[in-house]
Amino acid sequence: MKENTPILTKKDEKRLLKQSNMARVGFRTYVFVAILAVVALVTTNFYIGFTPVEQKRILRKGESTEAMHVFTNLNKRELRFLHQKAAPLSRRAIRMKEYALLEKRMLATVLDSAHVGVGIAAPQVGIGKRLIAVQRFDKEGEPFEFYINPTIEYYSPEQQWGWEGCLSVPGERDTVLRSTQVIVSYRDRDSWELLRDTVAGYTAVIFQHEVDHLNGKLYID
Repeated sequence: MKENTPILTKKDEKRLLKQSNMARVGFRTYVFVAILAVVALVTTNFYIGFTPVEQKRILRKGESTEAMHVFTNLNKRELRFLHQKAAPLSRRAIRMKEYALLEKRMLATVLDSAHVGVGIAAPQVGIGKRLIAVQRFDKEGEPFEFYINPTIEYYSPEQQWGWEGCLSVPGERDTVLRSTQVIVSYRDRDSWELLRDTVAGYTAVIFQHEVDHLNGKLYID
């Protein structure tokens, strides 16, 4: 101790002790918040993949040719799910075995003789992810193609009324006003590059219908 160093009073000691305790509490709080942030980040990345419930729905029965259960507006719980916005798929998620099986089972579902369709969205089979399959009537052979994280960036001002039905609204049809041309952006499965496609006519209607599903909207809403 240096010469002439003042001796601390009891009041000064209490003050310094209080500051020290506050510093320790502040550090513990910082560490706790940091841990929560890491857990939240890990959890978010996991759920951008597939949740345990979604994995179970995809893997149930496990056959790629097995149609999945279609969620409909006739069931209140399923209707609430259909009105939720779908989450984007991560690049990690599409490398999972669940994704490959999901594509096959969605295709089996939309081609099922019990309810043949021209398009299907993942939420319709209980998977809250941004994935759709569209029959491309504007291409040779009219193939079904899958689109990851699709977004319609442009709707033409020219619109037309047309009849529509939906696997999730069984036994009903109605006329809907749709744009005659759209520009769709989506992720390439292999490169993850953002691609765009200009689509017109009936195929454009299918894209609009399926993307609506990803945004929690049915054509009857």
